[in-house]
Amino acid sequence: MLLLGLIQNPFIFLAYIVALIIGITVHEYAHAWMAHRCGDDTAKFEGRLTLNPLAHLDPLGTVMLFVVGFGWGKPVPINPNNMNKKSDELKVAFAGIVTNLILAFILAIPIRIALMQGILIESSAVLSFLNIIVDLNIILAVFNILPIPPLDGSHLVEYFLNRESKYAYQTVGPFILIGVIIAESVTHISIIHPIMEPIIRLLSLLIKGSYNVIL
Repeated sequence: MLLLGLIQNPFIFLAYIVALIIGITVHEYAHAWMAHRCGDDTAKFEGRLTLNPLAHLDPLGTVMLFVVGFGWGKPVPINPNNMNKKSDELKVAFAGIVTNLILAFILAIPIRIALMQGILIESSAVLSFLNIIVDLNIILAVFNILPIPPLDGSHLVEYFLNRESKYAYQTVGPFILIGVIIAESVTHISIIHPIMEPIIRLLSLLIKGSYNVIL
């Protein structure tokens, strides 16, 4: 269990908490900001166009991050009818993923410089702290790419569905996601991680110059 490992190392635990708050907050804020840019102020009126973490953390999604290593924030409410065009839904959906990757890239600059100079990440508390934030943002981005509602990747599938199919897909999706998580816990057979891991490691190499992901 990830939570047990975090508690055994107070530094990693603290860094993980900070990384979690930063990653989820910027992700959900990006959704709200893009929706606003596309003409929909639903999120703004509900107080989601803010960098206040309390507005974005989802209780279950947060718990899942600690228990199984991936999770989600509170979904940002949108009204597609207020948007300028249908494709704006995809812009809003992928804004969070792109923002997590941009943040990871920026924070990974000191890590890349250190690795190029032969400095180990573990030798510096600052680099270790940044490394955890970078890793978590990469993990959040990749997890949200999965095409299962309510994750962001599902919007790409929904884009090609009619209204009835879209509603059915949105309804059954969360149960599939929770079912997979429960199945992993009961059978101890990883289902989601094998899908995510190659993408995570590739992004880690591109963003910080290392395959290693600490989380």
